[in-house]
Amino acid sequence: MEPSRNYPLFGGAFSSILPPGAIDVSDLRPVPDNQEVFCHPVTDQSLIVELLEFQAHVLGEAAARYHFEDVGGVQGARAVQVESVQPLNLENLALRGYCQEAWVLSGKQQVAKENQQVAKDVTLNLALLRLPQYQTDLLLTFSQPPPDNRPSLGPGNVPPPPWNLGDFEQLVTSLALHDPNIFGPQ
Repeated sequence: MEPSRNYPLFGGAFSSILPPGAIDVSDLRPVPDNQEVFCHPVTDQSLIVELLEFQAHVLGEAAARYHFEDVGGVQGARAVQVESVQPLNLENLALRGYCQEAWVLSGKQQVAKENQQVAKDVTLNLALLRLPQYQTDLLLTFSQPPPDNRPSLGPGNVPPPPWNLGDFEQLVTSLALHDPNIFGPQ
């Protein structure tokens, strides 16, 4: 099985440790320039790193809730439910020198896949890393739809296990900035 690996993001301006088996979705379909999207090879789990405009009108915990609801609106969620919001210790972040505040949010959203009528409860874990000096909110999202009953791979083809919160935490804490020019002239 492939180990976790440090992966360049946004053309090498950032890097982070990805969990085993992560597939770069941009190899499969177009992805917006402000996003890096990875999917699990077997489950419907995904990891997204987004560079978003800094939302100065919301502060603290409200900023994490704002982005959670915004994600739900973009996905056409029929219901959104925040389960918890906690501050993230900046000392644990590779971005600690740049990040002025950080939050983790856990919640559920009812979302229907493209071309499907039935909405399913999707568990979302978000990490919001706020970089006001660059007018940027960095949003990391771990999406965990309910498992479907896909057939397993044949013998000898052992898929990586489903990702867990430890994998997401490693993505968040290892996210490092290498080139601040990605934010444009300061």
